[in-house]
Amino acid sequence: MIILKDIVKEYDNIIALKDINLKIDSGELVILKGVSGSGKSTILSLIAGINRPTLGEVIVDNRRVSKLQDRFASLYRRESIGFIFQKYNLIPNLTVSDNILTPLIPINLREDEVRERLDKVLKEFNILDKRDIVVKNLSGGEQQRVAIARAFINNPKIIIADEPTANLDEVLSMSFIDIVKNLKDNKKIIIIATHDPIFFDLDIVDRLIEIKNGKIL
Repeated sequence: MIILKDIVKEYDNIIALKDINLKIDSGELVILKGVSGSGKSTILSLIAGINRPTLGEVIVDNRRVSKLQDRFASLYRRESIGFIFQKYNLIPNLTVSDNILTPLIPINLREDEVRERLDKVLKEFNILDKRDIVVKNLSGGEQQRVAIARAFINNPKIIIADEPTANLDEVLSMSFIDIVKNLKDNKKIIIIATHDPIFFDLDIVDRLIEIKNGKIL
């Protein structure tokens, strides 16, 4: 469960979020709807422990994430959060496998366990035949699948996606939605920040929350 309680976030005396109160239950797929600059990405960054609120608390599974010191916040992200970035944030000169495995670098896992996790996500996101290809040589849709596989390699409880279809055409956007359906079947919390109307009428969406000028409407 995720709770945002009485959240205020300021940047250089500019209020990015004000009076945000939000509860997201396990297994929910929540869409944060709003134009660029509305505050959607800021909410995601608070849930992920990337930023801290100016006022208020972020609580995940009874843990006050907003109070964590940096090294514990990093551990929380590594263990609990899978982040799908708008521009993928892949390392272009590394292979698909190497990109996917980057979240595992700080973790001391046995080689066979690493290989097992990698094979699982490569199969799940239909990129098994791409494992040794350098990422810069992939199509946009393939790169997105690599980014999703990387977000999933640690089997996180929470999947966060920030404008995931902004750089995709309609066909690839529908492909992403198919992937989201599969993720929801795994009982993850999924939070997608977007202004893409393709998400707004999906039957798999539990809640559509509109953000405007840093407030929940």
